[in-house]
Amino acid sequence: MNIQDAQKQVDDWIKNHGVRYFNELTNMAQLTEEVGEVARIIARRYGEQSEKESDKQKDLGEELADVVFVVLCLANQTGVNLQEAFDKKLDLKTKRDHDRHHNNEKLK
Repeated sequence: MNIQDAQKQVDDWIKNHGVRYFNELTNMAQLTEEVGEVARIIARRYGEQSEKESDKQKDLGEELADVVFVVLCLANQTGVNLQEAFDKKLDLKTKRDHDRHHNNEKLK
């Protein structure tokens, strides 16, 4: 599935199950909340904080999918073609950073 298909799938889901999109500010707050849940798992599972027993069952993939879902909602409701934007960004990064990371001593 490409990003454009994912945007359509989310839009169809909202229309059939979600009644309507939450407003942009609510979705931004929701995105922040979901990113926080990802950060909590990463900090405890891969970082130096200890993982609580209640956090051990949390699924990182599910939390990342929540982030993607809300990003797709925001793109849909603001008229952003995320596939186009992503392709453009990847092309820009490829041209700009072609040798940058290979020449970074910190990455060797």
